[in-house]
Amino acid sequence: MARVRRYRYYTFFAAIVVFLLYRVVQNSEQWETVSASFPHAAPRSKSQLPPPASDSQSDTLNKGISSEDDHLPQRILDSTGKDSTPAQVPAQVPAQVPAQVPDITTTQQTEDADDADFKHPPKTDTTINKEGVRAYDHDEATKDIAEPAINVPDKSVGQGAKDSENKPINPAATAIHWKKVPEHFPVPASEIIPLPTGKPKKIPTIQYAFGKESSESKELRERRLQQVKAEMERSWAGYWKYAKGHDELSPVSKKFRDPFCGWAATLVDSLDTLWIMGMEEEFKEAIVEVEKIDFTIGKRAEIPVFETTIRYLGGLIAAYDVSGGKSGGYDILLDKALELAEILMGVFDTPNRMPVLYYNWKPSFASQPKRASSNAGVAELGSLAMEFTRLAQITKEDKYYDAVARITDALYEWQESGTSIPGIFPEHVDASGCNHTAQSELEAAQNAVELGTYDETDAHGIAGDDFDPSPDLSLQGQRARSEKARSSLSKRSGKSSALNLNIAKKKDSKTGNSDLGSGERILPECVSQGLTSGGWRHEEYGMGGSQDSTYEYFPKQWLLLGGLEPKYKELHLKVSEAVKKWLLFRPMVPDDRDILFSAKLTTNGEPETDAQKQYEVTHLTCFIGGMFGMGGKIFDVPTDVEIGKKLTEGCVWAYESTPSGIMPEGAHVLPCPDAKNCPWNQTLYEQTLDPSFASREEQVEEYHKRKAKTKAALQIAKEEKHNAQNLAASTRNKNQPGKLSHDDTSLDDSQVEHDNVKVQKRAPVPAEEDLQDDEMESRFKGKILKLSDSDNDLEDSDPAPGFKKSDVDQVPLQVDEDTEEEDTLRPLSHKEWVAHKIESEKLPTGFVDVNWKAYILRPEAIESVWYMYRITGDQKWQDKGWKMFKAITRHTTTATGNSAIDNVLSANPKQSDEMESFWTAETLKYFYLLYSEPNVISLDQYVLNTEAHPFKRPKAPFGVE
Repeated sequence: MARVRRYRYYTFFAAIVVFLLYRVVQNSEQWETVSASFPHAAPRSKSQLPPPASDSQSDTLNKGISSEDDHLPQRILDSTGKDSTPAQVPAQVPAQVPAQVPDITTTQQTEDADDADFKHPPKTDTTINKEGVRAYDHDEATKDIAEPAINVPDKSVGQGAKDSENKPINPAATAIHWKKVPEHFPVPASEIIPLPTGKPKKIPTIQYAFGKESSESKELRERRLQQVKAEMERSWAGYWKYAKGHDELSPVSKKFRDPFCGWAATLVDSLDTLWIMGMEEEFKEAIVEVEKIDFTIGKRAEIPVFETTIRYLGGLIAAYDVSGGKSGGYDILLDKALELAEILMGVFDTPNRMPVLYYNWKPSFASQPKRASSNAGVAELGSLAMEFTRLAQITKEDKYYDAVARITDALYEWQESGTSIPGIFPEHVDASGCNHTAQSELEAAQNAVELGTYDETDAHGIAGDDFDPSPDLSLQGQRARSEKARSSLSKRSGKSSALNLNIAKKKDSKTGNSDLGSGERILPECVSQGLTSGGWRHEEYGMGGSQDSTYEYFPKQWLLLGGLEPKYKELHLKVSEAVKKWLLFRPMVPDDRDILFSAKLTTNGEPETDAQKQYEVTHLTCFIGGMFGMGGKIFDVPTDVEIGKKLTEGCVWAYESTPSGIMPEGAHVLPCPDAKNCPWNQTLYEQTLDPSFASREEQVEEYHKRKAKTKAALQIAKEEKHNAQNLAASTRNKNQPGKLSHDDTSLDDSQVEHDNVKVQKRAPVPAEEDLQDDEMESRFKGKILKLSDSDNDLEDSDPAPGFKKSDVDQVPLQVDEDTEEEDTLRPLSHKEWVAHKIESEKLPTGFVDVNWKAYILRPEAIESVWYMYRITGDQKWQDKGWKMFKAITRHTTTATGNSAIDNVLSANPKQSDEMESFWTAETLKYFYLLYSEPNVISLDQYVLNTEAHPFKRPKAPFGVE
């Protein structure tokens, strides 16, 4: 009967499962129907399809990068080694598209005579494609010839950057595009801050006066140069084949990633690198892809403003500059830069004109009023200046400069009014422009006015001396007093003169109501204030991530503006003094090298008494060597140049110290007690590794005391037990006279005493009730073999046939002390603890810890090495850089590019299948420039943004008379 019931249950549950499966299938069909209704790009009609390619065309196209040619990157590398001429990588063009790559040409650059020594790639005459393409000439910029063969993005179907098959990257994505909306907080034309005018100032030269190099040095330099270029060619070929049109290549899996907006980040970021390395054909092919990018639609709901500005806007502007500017003929670069800049200008439409750093670009959101973040990163806030300034210089449009000049003014006023660490800014910034505390007090005062109870004590004494003891209770009087309270609060809030647009919404002069559009919100009013700390209680100051590039841009902006804006010089000099006073430290290292790093400081506002420092070593901070070196040259501070050298040497040391030869992303070291005299102190180093070193020996001593006490108790118990057993045996013998055992006749006093001693050494482990910690004693160095309780009854067991029963206790065998096992429960001594930490964490000597072991192809260390070489002319920097290059390529090279690695402390780290766009935009560019001729991207003619994109400096007489 029970079996029948069980079968019924089984049948019931089976029916439920079948029903659920049926529902799942039905839902899947419904979803397919729904998804089919989503907007997609309409298929092209047969009349629109291009004719099939001829065999000759196919053969020509197959010479480029094709999906079948998996070994092309390696062939490029091999051919580069055989021939010093640049290896060209033609674009992959789909076989069904007969249009040829347009021959984009330029003429000899005549814009700037200072660039005469910079050998641009050879220029060719303009030709026109038979099918008709967008051609580039030098007199009329761009013009359409016949019907354009380049497929301009169709904004009606939601396509952005296109893939290698000329299809939308995400055809199922929404068709919503960005469009320009009216500003809520426009800057009146009369108040737009113009670019500085006048003749650029005389600025000291930055680069060393290089002489003629020897033939041996030239041969070595050019050989290294070609190896760097070969890495670029392979990485670019891999990107072009597997990730063209996407943000990044996954160089191990041969796939792609779109961490930004899907606007081909690596392609745009690498344009100037292609030009500088003489990869002209690759540059032309990339230009064609650039024109396909549609910045009005993206894969992300929010645009990361900082990354987009430095990579995309900076990349387009720099490519325009290095390729000859207006005379170069690549006006599409400027066109796309303007297209992107117009979108990004929307981030500044806030009451105080501070930017929204993550911008929701869709019109339904972009059309709403907004404020800047109350917890913005200072690096993101202050690192937009160079890109918008250079765009303003090229286009003569002051609105681009105005947008970033207001940020500079706010930072300048904040530095002048003072931060907890005078001269530098906390990592997190309240850029909202709202004093929330003062606003709460204001609202309380207004409420009191409306109730007729407002007096001098309201709002914590806001009115002060302006308090009227006989208030006018009329409506007009109440309004007057409310405005007086608001005025007093506004003064107390420290409102910045640079932030003069902090209003909620313009109101109609007749009705007094805000003029709102359909579905439009209104921002609540607030009491204005300048920039202030946005952290929670404590503030963090440093030169690393989230802070770095704002400080980097101060001296570079001064150069870009020809020295005509003195604020940037003042900002930089105060920063350098603050860094030298509060952050720089010398680490204690084994070979006593005189190197420097920059620490991170945390304070609650009283750094003289509560400052806490982290003596960090981070890859991002390695840019600071170049910053100090360049700043020292242009502002004539020789000591800063020397500091720059020591900071750069610090990062070189970090590279040399690891098994892989590569610096970790993040670590900590031990600061020297005396920066001027810092010999290696092994004891101090080990004590730093083990903060509990003082208690380690006490713990071990206490353990041994407890162990000795336990052993003594065991020994006493064993002796008592043994004596009791001997007494029992003696009693049995006395009860049987005339029968003497063999053992009784052979034992004398001395032998008995000797056996007692042996019993003490070989005493078995007592029962659990005799121990404080049975588990501890059972494992203690393996000296004692534990016997079961049945061993105690051996004397009562029957002897084997032919043997007499023994009257003497059996004693367990003793383990020889030479074969003792380690006591795993004994606390480690200080020396043992340190040795275990170093071994388990694979710590290089001198490092206290390594909290981020990866290397993600970062450029900051080689960036400063390059600056030091160009500033000092010392070839040792080239040698140091070469060791870094060989270590990096040894561990990161893949068949299609270079990959980030997971652990630089391993001699064989794992590749993590990521190739950031800054690998080709920055890292390889700096390595290449380290071994190029010094006039290629001269620091006296160009200034590089934080993504290594070179912008032309204004013409100026260099050198100081």
